[in-house]
Amino acid sequence: MPEGDTVWQTAKRLDTALAGKVLTRSDLRVPKYATADLTGRTVLDVTPRGKHLLTRIEGGLTLHSHLRMDGTWRVYANGQRWSGGGAAHQIRVILGTADRTAVGYRLPVLELLRTPDEDRAVGHLGPDLLGPGWNPELALANLLADPTRPLGEALLDQRNLAGIGNIYKSELCFLLGATPWLPVGALPADRAAKLPAIAQRLLEANRDRPLRNTTGAFTSTTPTSATHHRTAGPGTPDLFVYGRAPRPCLRCGTSIRTANQGDGSRERPTYWCPICQVGPAPGTTAPHRTQHRTTN
Repeated sequence: MPEGDTVWQTAKRLDTALAGKVLTRSDLRVPKYATADLTGRTVLDVTPRGKHLLTRIEGGLTLHSHLRMDGTWRVYANGQRWSGGGAAHQIRVILGTADRTAVGYRLPVLELLRTPDEDRAVGHLGPDLLGPGWNPELALANLLADPTRPLGEALLDQRNLAGIGNIYKSELCFLLGATPWLPVGALPADRAAKLPAIAQRLLEANRDRPLRNTTGAFTSTTPTSATHHRTAGPGTPDLFVYGRAPRPCLRCGTSIRTANQGDGSRERPTYWCPICQVGPAPGTTAPHRTQHRTTN
């Protein structure tokens, strides 16, 4: 699933290509909206909200899309060959202007809303890590509302805070010195208090990067469990733990481990250091009994 910084970058590309321009082509390849025609209307802006994209269009309309696991938007200059996005049968929407064409591939969520009704699509989301209304206090209160819930699951639940995906979940748990299976209420108070700021710092450091890097976002002076991590430099891996099993931990040299962590909807590959991160891990923790669903 895309992370919040990926969606932010996608919104920026779409906004640059479409905002302020009149649509000369509109093709919504979803049965419910197949007859909708947006040509002649001006695109006002493209705004990210967590992992959602809101394309606002003249006349009080919003095209809402979500990438989920493998959706993507591509922007092409008119006359340019459409390549890299996918096959023609995977196209779900085409929005064209006089000089650019935006094509959405494999979008599992695509709906046309009245702009005043956007809350139907995104009103359930918690504070947006990259949004202008970011509220760290509310984000922390949301996370701690169910103290028995595993930390990794709580971080992925977009109702708590919006923008964290599987990569940042693993990286953030490492920086907090806690396994993703630690009940969120068992996180020491001083680390819990720093959680929102660390999460925002990670996403903000990467929202303009072509390649994601978390090790460079923190130096040896960071007042977290990452205090003794090596400062990023030439040859340093881009990520602390995600995708690095069974390579050595950058802090202690122990092999990074991986296992699936489920939230009731799907299993997600999760990475951690068994020495640097305190708390239960697969095979050592009792099942979490409260029923949850990670909401996008």
